[in-house]
Amino acid sequence: MQMTMIDALNSALALELERDRQIVLLGQDIGANGGVFRVTEGLQRRFGEQRVFDTPLAESAIIGSSVGMAVYGMRPIAEIQFAGFLYLCMSQLVTQAARMRFRSAGVYTCPLVVRAPYGGGVRTPELHSDSLEGIFMQTPGIKVVLPSNPYDAKGLLASAVADPDPVLFLENIKLYRSFRQETPEDHYTIPLGKAGVVQEGQDVSLITYGAMVPVAQEAARHAQAELGASVEIIDLRTIWPLDEETIVSSVEKTGRAVVVHEAPRAGGVGAEVVSIINDSCLYSLLKPVARVTGYDTPFPVPGQEDYYLPTPARVFDALKRVLEP
Repeated sequence: MQMTMIDALNSALALELERDRQIVLLGQDIGANGGVFRVTEGLQRRFGEQRVFDTPLAESAIIGSSVGMAVYGMRPIAEIQFAGFLYLCMSQLVTQAARMRFRSAGVYTCPLVVRAPYGGGVRTPELHSDSLEGIFMQTPGIKVVLPSNPYDAKGLLASAVADPDPVLFLENIKLYRSFRQETPEDHYTIPLGKAGVVQEGQDVSLITYGAMVPVAQEAARHAQAELGASVEIIDLRTIWPLDEETIVSSVEKTGRAVVVHEAPRAGGVGAEVVSIINDSCLYSLLKPVARVTGYDTPFPVPGQEDYYLPTPARVFDALKRVLEP
């Protein structure tokens, strides 16, 4: 069936609610309104107000309550309306949920999924477009997932719900309705921590995730047409844990790499990927690894965001640099 990412996520949530009565959905306006982007549309009507329910406008209470439910046998799926609002529940998420297994010496786990939309390109107000994945990459105990397409979104969400530990599931706003993809109606999973090879290539590895995957694909088409370059595109899908094996295998084959993400540059996913490549592929590298990222500034006002986000042209320029003899 052809689905948008919204359709795929809604289908995944409905299947999980059917499969396990311990699963509940909670968040601001997710009930009768179906969420700000309508990901949960129709689910309260179908499964009832005790399993799909609205919360007060209090992110700390949403996650704090979810931690308690998860520790005592339920499997909550909490929605934070925009990723920029995760700052308001950092204590509950980072010092409680993420540390539960460690703090209890394995007696308790915290099977909690936190969903949040993120990302630019849609002219949102301040704090609505922030990409915060780098912060949580440095939080031991939390897995971080960023799907790039409807098929992956549905399978990855099913795996996130099944995971015994907290998973931060970040959904790029621009991808919600930008295209449709053939996606099974039935339940299926895609393992967390396993990257996908979007296209195989021989000359350079382009490593990315989320909304930068289509940007990478356009840049790769340009590189093929202008330079005759064969570009391999790796979609990380999960940025923690990272799929080091796929990264290393690709770069050892191509000898060149470009890493792309829209989050700020400093201390980000790109820096970690470059470190993995340097540790494991140094003698295979023909050129230093390039990064194309957002800038180390707050996400700009809507009129300026086109200057902030990585574009196919910026990625193509990086590909040209690493492909030079």
